[in-house]
Amino acid sequence: MDNLRLSFNNSRTRLVLASMVLSTLLTATVLALVYVTANRSIESETRSVVSAELTGLADEYERRGLIGLLTAIERRIPTASERDALYLLTDRNGTKLAGNLRQWPDDITAGSGWVQLELRRSDSEQLVPISAASIRLPGGERLLVGRDALARQQFDRVLLRSVGFALAIALALSVLTGWLFTRLVFSRLSDIASTAENIVSGDLSRRMPLRGTGDEFDQVSGTLNTMLDRIEELVSNLRTTSNSIAHDLRSPLSRLKQRVESLSDSRKSEQDREIDIARATTEVDHVLRVLGQLTEISRAEAGVGREQFEDVDLKQLVADVVELYDPVATDQGVTLEVTGSTAPLPGHRPLLSQALSNLLENALRYAPDGSTITINIADDGLYTNLSVRDHGPGVPQDDLARLQMPFVTLDPARTERNAGLGLALVAAISHMHKGMFDARNCDPGLEATIRLSRKP
Repeated sequence: MDNLRLSFNNSRTRLVLASMVLSTLLTATVLALVYVTANRSIESETRSVVSAELTGLADEYERRGLIGLLTAIERRIPTASERDALYLLTDRNGTKLAGNLRQWPDDITAGSGWVQLELRRSDSEQLVPISAASIRLPGGERLLVGRDALARQQFDRVLLRSVGFALAIALALSVLTGWLFTRLVFSRLSDIASTAENIVSGDLSRRMPLRGTGDEFDQVSGTLNTMLDRIEELVSNLRTTSNSIAHDLRSPLSRLKQRVESLSDSRKSEQDREIDIARATTEVDHVLRVLGQLTEISRAEAGVGREQFEDVDLKQLVADVVELYDPVATDQGVTLEVTGSTAPLPGHRPLLSQALSNLLENALRYAPDGSTITINIADDGLYTNLSVRDHGPGVPQDDLARLQMPFVTLDPARTERNAGLGLALVAAISHMHKGMFDARNCDPGLEATIRLSRKP
């Protein structure tokens, strides 16, 4: 009993039972409708034939009297058995005058409408079920016309057996269909669950299986795989960031500790103490700047601030940022050029300004004297591309994919002003806008591009 109870708690069993019950109810409803419709059709046809024949015999009585009616009945008797037709004509006292039934039934009054009864046939002495109607004639005679219902009852039994057989087949097919359906569904769910268990155990490289059918399961698996790709990327970035934080902040914190400890040295002059305090303050500012940038990256990756999206005129935003950096570029002998345009798109205005500023700072850092930095805006319908191209030395091809990783810098040594977080923040802002960050060498120079989705 416990095993049975457990089996009924199983989703597969419940699905099979639900399929079986619904299929059986549907089949039973259809078969019942067929049975009722067939019986009503036969009943209606029988009543119509009997009523028409009864009316015809009554008309014969009116035209030719009793003799004509007797003649008409006697003329029908030879073919009556072929048609399952039954006739009985009696006088007012119940004495039989003509027909193939033995006697008038005691409990039937002439003209009482359609009746179901059993009577003996005079030609076979057999007791048969009868469906009949009767009338009383003007002379007091009683006329009964009917049909032998034995064949009808046999048809009912055959029909009922057929209905039962069809229900049994429907039940078997519903069980088979439910089993095949649940096998298909649960096999796909089992694949997804098995892969999920491996992912939970720490294997983030696993992906949901795709069968190439393009059905809903493949669509769900594809969506989950996209999510897992993103999770794996974030976890990888988290590991890199954690390691980099431990590496990049160790030095300034160690120097800060040394500066603070040196303040307790009584042999130091007041001027030396002021120098140590200034250096300690610089180290603190660097640590705070790094932590602030990391916070901005985390918030952008998490999508915090999407509720502040508004329609942004990207060309105007670029013009404002270029106006801010134009004096710096002029001092370096670099020209800033803006090309292209696009319609307003949904975005976070301050973060987009920050992303463009980071790209411009990076380009200005490597642009040679007398060169041009081009800021281009291009729209392909689904995305808007905002790119910044310089004419500097570019980046080694193997290092392009690493540019957007936190704490990655291609400078020979990291400095206080460059912790390798600028492009990581640009990539995070791109992801926040359902886009991506990309960089490529243009020989000469590097082109960094932010792809921004035009869908909110």
